[in-house]
Amino acid sequence: MNRTWRGWAARWAIALVWFYEGFWCKIWPGRADQRAIVGDVPFLPGWAVTGALLAIGLAEVAIGVWVLSGRRAREAAVVQTVLVVAFNMGGLLFGADRIDEPGRLVTQDLAFLALIWLVTRTEAE
Repeated sequence: MNRTWRGWAARWAIALVWFYEGFWCKIWPGRADQRAIVGDVPFLPGWAVTGALLAIGLAEVAIGVWVLSGRRAREAAVVQTVLVVAFNMGGLLFGADRIDEPGRLVTQDLAFLALIWLVTRTEAE
């Protein structure tokens, strides 16, 4: 595991994205666009949106903690990749009209995934 300041800084950068997306955007105070996108998911009743946002938000915070731990970095990278792709696909499929700039979303998440895998690769060395 890379214990240099660069390794810690990179892991903190990744974890902070998960903390922001999970806690701030979905739990407290929560963002209206995130609620609307989840609310647009077919077969999800309106009463379940708050619970779904809470579950997703807590899972994202947990991933941030996992990243900071540095444990099983490759598995963490796989899980993060699957979730980022799934969340983007879900958002673009069910709530594309609620995403201001879909191209920016995809571009930022590609850069985020590149950082995740770069950290994973350097920690494996």
